[in-house]
Amino acid sequence: MASTAKKNMQRQGFKTNEYIVYPAHGVGQITAIEEQEVAGMSLELFVINFEKDKMTLRVPITKVSNVGMRKLADAKQVDKALETVRGRARVKRTMWSRRAQEYEAKINSGDLIAIAEVVRDLYRSDTQPEQSYSERQLYEAALDRMAREISAVNRISETEAIREIEQNLAKGPKRGRKGEEDGEDEQEEAA
Repeated sequence: MASTAKKNMQRQGFKTNEYIVYPAHGVGQITAIEEQEVAGMSLELFVINFEKDKMTLRVPITKVSNVGMRKLADAKQVDKALETVRGRARVKRTMWSRRAQEYEAKINSGDLIAIAEVVRDLYRSDTQPEQSYSERQLYEAALDRMAREISAVNRISETEAIREIEQNLAKGPKRGRKGEEDGEDEQEEAA
C-alpha cells in the first residue's frame, strides 16, 4: 500500500544524515526522505531517528516549519547557552505547578537558550537543599536535551557535554546563600 522509495536528497534546507532538533524530542538524525501514499495522496516525509530514545519519527516535509524542526545550533549559540547557565538563577515566586508548566514548555520549545535557562534555574549545588522529585525530573530532562545538542554540535560524547555544562554551572554565582543581591533580584522579578 505505502511505497517507500529512499532518496538521498535535500528538502527545505535539510538533507539525509544531518542532525536536527525536533522540539518535542530533542536531537535526531534524518536517515532518509521517503515518499508514502496516505489516503490516496503522495506525501514526502523526513524519516528521523532518535537513537537514544530508540524511536523513529516520520515528519511530512510540508509540516517542518509548523512543528519547529530546526538545524543544530552553531558554536556561537552553544557558547551563549553555556553563558546562560553561568548566570544567576531566576526563580519566580509562583506556585510550583505553574513554574513546572513553564519549565516543561521551555524544554519542549527546542530553543537551546530556553533549555539552558531551565538547567540554570533548577540546578542545585551540594550545599543546597535537596530537590523535589518533579524538580529533579525537569532538571534532568533539560540537562539531557542540552547535552545532546552540545555533544552533536561539538562532536563530543554526551558525558563530556554534561561535564562541560556542570563546570559552567559551578562557575555561576554562589548558590544556596541568601545575600542582599538575591533579595534585590527577587524584587525586580516581582515588579
